[in-house]
Amino acid sequence: MQAQPALELTETAASNVVDPDNIRRQLAKRLADVICIPESQLAPQERHMAGDVLVELLREADIELREGVAKRLVMLNEAPRTILLILAKDELNVARHVLEKSKSLSDSDLIQIARKVPKSHRQVMAQRRNIADAVVDVLVEFLEEEVVEQVLQNKTANFSETAIQRILRMSRNHHRYVELLLTRVELRPSHGLTMFWWAQPEARRKILKRFSIARTVLQDSCADLYPKAAASGWSDSSVRKALQFIERRQRNRAAMDRSQYEGLEAALEDAERNGLTREITQEISYMAGIKPATGAQILTDQSGEAIAILCKAPGLKREFVSKIWKALRRPLTDEAGNDHPDLLRVISTYDEISTDKAQTVLRYWNWSLTSSLNEDVLRHIKDGVIPREEDYGAAAITAALVFGYKPDLSRS
Repeated sequence: MQAQPALELTETAASNVVDPDNIRRQLAKRLADVICIPESQLAPQERHMAGDVLVELLREADIELREGVAKRLVMLNEAPRTILLILAKDELNVARHVLEKSKSLSDSDLIQIARKVPKSHRQVMAQRRNIADAVVDVLVEFLEEEVVEQVLQNKTANFSETAIQRILRMSRNHHRYVELLLTRVELRPSHGLTMFWWAQPEARRKILKRFSIARTVLQDSCADLYPKAAASGWSDSSVRKALQFIERRQRNRAAMDRSQYEGLEAALEDAERNGLTREITQEISYMAGIKPATGAQILTDQSGEAIAILCKAPGLKREFVSKIWKALRRPLTDEAGNDHPDLLRVISTYDEISTDKAQTVLRYWNWSLTSSLNEDVLRHIKDGVIPREEDYGAAAITAALVFGYKPDLSRS
């Protein structure tokens, strides 16, 4: 049997090697083979030792070799994490295999990687299956449009409230986010009915279809509390606001009794003849059961679907949509003399939604836009700062997002 040649450790020995790169590739392949041996046949200590040696080889290896190792290790459940972390931060051709498919990386690993790699790598990470919400938080944190869109399209990604709120804020000037958010199961009524105010017409239709629901269960479960709250003189403002949201009747009878107009219809007909003034807007708002701030938000809505909700919820007839349109001095017809398409779209919204569902939307808007408007929240709005939900509640966030919205006309 021929004796195996002794390993020379002198530096001059390297000059006798014919093809060192080929030997490097073979050695890397052998080490990868060892690492890929099933757990039942290899001690974890030996696997990690092989991994340590392979790490040193890869530091000076060419990209082809590094990519080959990445492909080999990516499907292992127990691949050495040190190697994976190095490969994950490598050039994209190498890193993409690990970033998208490796099962051995923990959420902690992914968070660390996401903070240290360029956008191209985060975009690949956004395609991983079953991304944890903590990882999604970091991916969204950089506010990179391509990454956010990619992760929103990933049906197996999990979104925290923090990520949804961050994207919701960004969606005010990026309408693509609105469409993608509407595909997420995590989206709550507070998100959708807030996003309505800057959504495009088709997205608004989807929002109303998804979040305009009847409040039958809420109303039935709280019916006995109304006389008790009335007997207490409505002394608890939080209870009063909550019960106002749940209440079946939309029109405010007390406001109608105080008004100089015979009713809501009479006030709107006056506005149709003479135009909307601040005083008439306030009267209309109070009689419709909402605060003037909510009424002003609805009546200044440029797209107009909110006006359909304002008409349907208090039981106004269909013709009042056109009356309000005229009071706002908006065109009733186009250049050809046909009914204006914007008005037709708003009338269609009126026709498609039921009265009880329109009441849910209108009451939610009124509650979310006005119930939290204390001095602190108003200061946040003035400063362009979104308050934290844990400090001020969901309504404060809605008010800040809507009242602080300034459309970016340069974006679609």
